[in-house]
Amino acid sequence: MRGSVLTAGLLLLGLTAACAQGTGDEETPDASFDSEAQLTGTLDAMGFGETDEVATARLEEAKKALGDVEVKLIEGELDVQQFLSSVAAGDPPAILYAERDQVGTFASRGAIVPLDECIDGEGIDTDVFDDAALEQVTFEDEVYGIPEFSVVQLTMANRDLLDQAGLAIEDVNGSSWESITEANEELARQDGKKVSVIGYDSKLPEFLPLWAKANGADLISEDGRTAQLDDPAVVEALEWAVDIYDAQGGFGSVKAFRDQADFFGDGNQFATGTLGAMPMEQWYVNVLNEVSPDAPLAFDTVRDRSGETIAWTSGSAWAIPKGSPNPEAACRFAKVMTQTSSWEAAADARLAERKGGESIFTGILTGNDEADEAVRAKVEPSGDEVWDSAVEAMYEASENTFALPANPAGAEFEAAWQDAVNRVLNGQEEPEQALQKAQEEAQKVLDEAWARWDE
Repeated sequence: MRGSVLTAGLLLLGLTAACAQGTGDEETPDASFDSEAQLTGTLDAMGFGETDEVATARLEEAKKALGDVEVKLIEGELDVQQFLSSVAAGDPPAILYAERDQVGTFASRGAIVPLDECIDGEGIDTDVFDDAALEQVTFEDEVYGIPEFSVVQLTMANRDLLDQAGLAIEDVNGSSWESITEANEELARQDGKKVSVIGYDSKLPEFLPLWAKANGADLISEDGRTAQLDDPAVVEALEWAVDIYDAQGGFGSVKAFRDQADFFGDGNQFATGTLGAMPMEQWYVNVLNEVSPDAPLAFDTVRDRSGETIAWTSGSAWAIPKGSPNPEAACRFAKVMTQTSSWEAAADARLAERKGGESIFTGILTGNDEADEAVRAKVEPSGDEVWDSAVEAMYEASENTFALPANPAGAEFEAAWQDAVNRVLNGQEEPEQALQKAQEEAQKVLDEAWARWDE
């Protein structure tokens, strides 16, 4: 589960740029793929954990395909410093599991290798992958990663609160910012000066790219070289999303109340009637179904201002480090972990687990469009209009995605715009001022990173 909040790993990626620059030295050979090679030895996978039945089922498929190869998982989330250091030292893991927005930076630093030979040798059909997901792992026209899970956003709301205010899910799905503003005023409640019900949560700072795109703007150019943070449409999007908080006493008040919620438990904001609506990643549907299946919920996609479904996609991918000690096994592993039949096995495993309890199977969203169709066919109507609508919205969102393009300064670029949003939320700067400053910062790190690559 990722969201788009900066992780410690991403921060480390920016802080260790100098170290990363050294990963491409000539003494460490590129991985060489021999599709006819006998698969033997060990495969160390960094960044991946066997956390649930979906992971276990696919891991079993991969192990069967690898035969005598011993698969070892390096426990814990990806440690960027550890990974970059291992590549620089010529002792990397065989395969890497990373966020797709990290791939461009790793590629530009020479820490991972292009996968053309891997894709050709293993017969990986890249046409089955979601276009936006594949674009995220394509740097300078070469594919550096095999997409795995995907994340999109849905509109989630408390149906009872909407009904009490005479509102519908369409009033808060984003198709009309004016309607959301009005709905926010109707839904929000305060106990004295303290928030008691959040009317609408625009999910800043992390969802600025979503609101900018909904307003017709991208934060960065299609080629990943030019920051566009000071675009008037981006400024307008930030102004509106911040106004949503200002109307409720300010971001600080909303966040303080939001942070008290039992987000992953049965005391979550929807179950307790303390949140009207918000955009949120689709995996939260599964959480809500498990912990509060009877909560009064309503779901829809997120819409742009013309009413069209929109979703900012992110997710994970498999990449092969420079100097991988077992590139052939790594390639086979990446193929099997992301192929349609493995996702079907994962869906069957989750279905079996769900049939033993009260929760329903809400589907699995991957970077593989073919797999999504196959898994969706296994999602049986629950008979509950609420949860069935959530599943429908999830798959509709997955068909209408956009992504920020791969670039060599992913962490630093993200830090520039998130820091700008935070300065506005904290009352330090106005949106236009903050984004102008962020534009300069972002363009500087992009120019420097691209200059290193273009050399």
